[in-house]
Amino acid sequence: MLTLHLSDKSAPVELEADGRSLLDLILEQDKPRLKDVVAARVGDELLDLKSIPADGDEIFLVEKESDTGLEVLRHSAAHIMAEAVQELFPEAKVTIGPAIQDGFYYDFDIEKPFTPEDLRAIEKQMKANIKKGRTFTRREVERREALDLFTGMGEKYKVELIEDLPEDEKLSLYQSGEFVDLCRGPHLPNASYLKGSFKLLSVAGAYWRGSEKNQMLQRIYGTAFADKAALTAHLNLLEEAKKRDHRKLGRELDLFSIQDEAGAGFVIWHPKGALLRTLLEDFERRQHLKRGYDIVMGPQMLKADLWKRSGHFENYRENMYFTRIKDDDGAGEGQEYGIKPMNCLAHMLIYNSRLRSYRDLPLRYFELGTVHRHEPSGVLHGLMRVRCFTQDDAHIICTPEQLQTEITRILEFVADVMQLFGFSYSMELSTRPEEKSIGSDADWERATAALIQALEENHLEYEINAGDGAFYGPKIDVKLKDALGREWQCATIQCDFTLPERFDLNYIGADGEKHRPVMLHRVILGSIERFIGILIEHYAGAFPLWLAPEQVRILTVTEAHNEYAEQVAAALKTADIRVTTDLRNEKLGKKIRESQIDKIPYMLVIGDQEVASETVAPRLRKQGETLASMSVDHFICHLQDELKEIE
Repeated sequence: MLTLHLSDKSAPVELEADGRSLLDLILEQDKPRLKDVVAARVGDELLDLKSIPADGDEIFLVEKESDTGLEVLRHSAAHIMAEAVQELFPEAKVTIGPAIQDGFYYDFDIEKPFTPEDLRAIEKQMKANIKKGRTFTRREVERREALDLFTGMGEKYKVELIEDLPEDEKLSLYQSGEFVDLCRGPHLPNASYLKGSFKLLSVAGAYWRGSEKNQMLQRIYGTAFADKAALTAHLNLLEEAKKRDHRKLGRELDLFSIQDEAGAGFVIWHPKGALLRTLLEDFERRQHLKRGYDIVMGPQMLKADLWKRSGHFENYRENMYFTRIKDDDGAGEGQEYGIKPMNCLAHMLIYNSRLRSYRDLPLRYFELGTVHRHEPSGVLHGLMRVRCFTQDDAHIICTPEQLQTEITRILEFVADVMQLFGFSYSMELSTRPEEKSIGSDADWERATAALIQALEENHLEYEINAGDGAFYGPKIDVKLKDALGREWQCATIQCDFTLPERFDLNYIGADGEKHRPVMLHRVILGSIERFIGILIEHYAGAFPLWLAPEQVRILTVTEAHNEYAEQVAAALKTADIRVTTDLRNEKLGKKIRESQIDKIPYMLVIGDQEVASETVAPRLRKQGETLASMSVDHFICHLQDELKEIE
């Protein structure tokens, strides 16, 4: 016998395991249910609906609107796309085609890059194949059979994937039409589930297995949803995201540029962008000083021996830049230095600069530290992924007894900042990496337990991200959600028992003996560059008043009003309001439109009435929104009240 759960709302059905497929059983028990179901789950294993359940199985159905169901749907869409590509471009070699968040992709080795016209043709072919009722057929094969099959087909990437698998790995193939792929599955019963609910989006270059040493492939991205309405909503979201793209707005608002002659991944801040960044950094300094942090600064380079001692040389070297400085006399090889990818080493040197007592702890060192990390060129993306960036980095060195309190303080700090910017967020606990890590099992267990305890004592939900911790300790990652519902990883809290050991950090306890402190590595915003990129898109470039590089722009109707405009500007500047004047001999309508395009929070139009009454008429950046005429002093008070929100 087997147990079939048709839905969460109905009682499970007991059936005989008689060799019929799950598809047949559902057709018999509840045929309409099939339109909502794409796969099944037995324990931790996902199955095709064509699978034959075994005696004793307890079967739960996977709905297409669930996260798992959408993953099955999108993975099947990737196969249908690869089939269409090989029908239209027989010379294309296939590599991998997974489901990803909100979509799917497939990488192809093809000499000529795909064009937008090619994408339209591929999508048309996919629709034709779906209309033909393409089904997915699974077949388990022996390793030798799979190798012979893909070798004969000339699919060298599939051969490489198989050769890298363990000898005893269970292999399965899926076929749709003439297309055969190495795949674990599961897949849709048939491709009709995709009718009207998928879209091909773009093409990008991608290295095979993510390495610049390997072949450059063509990656086609697509998206698929449970129904046409969900697809339409997502496509509308993508259009809005294009409008908010921080690279586009950064150029239009004249905030920053990234220029080839300066080097990929290196940001050049223009005056408005540099001011925006300064405002954000000044806010950070105030917040940290309020919370008992000491501001410190470390050098950009440290001797390579220090990076070897910390474990960075062994575990992080491929992401670092090194240089060698000759001795003063020019003799010998000189001293090798590492340009810092992180700020923790200098902070530990500060700690060790004198003997510490338990009464001194906790010590909270904060640095807006600029770091350099060599990111592969393929992942560089505007401000979101760069090679030189500044972190709002802090290291808290405390006694083991103080650890929970300090983690809680950081979590409260994160909550306050996220609320200010209007971000909701979720938590993720990342555990010890399987390959690159330092420290004892006991220290990793202590550190992980401390983070879990802090999360649970503060009643914070979290997910486990296995194996994604830093090489020196586990971490809590904070993923914020922006105005479009997209997730970004920013704040992080890393618990480290290992580096204090390696750098022999000590404090004298109440018993007069030496003890080892614990160190917390943490950022609140993370990379300042990345956070500004997120803010640009979150606010669509319309920054709140306190962050706007230009808070007020004064517009004159004619030259006769310039003198009063200058007086108003002077009064605002005296009150520390960031103000500019547009005294050009241009039509007022043009000046207003330009101010709206520049997303200035307030415009003051100065005409005869304002000059005569010595008032101002504030206009908000949103078209048509105005305030009643008021005195300059009243307007200044209005602005100051609005600015109190971030004090």
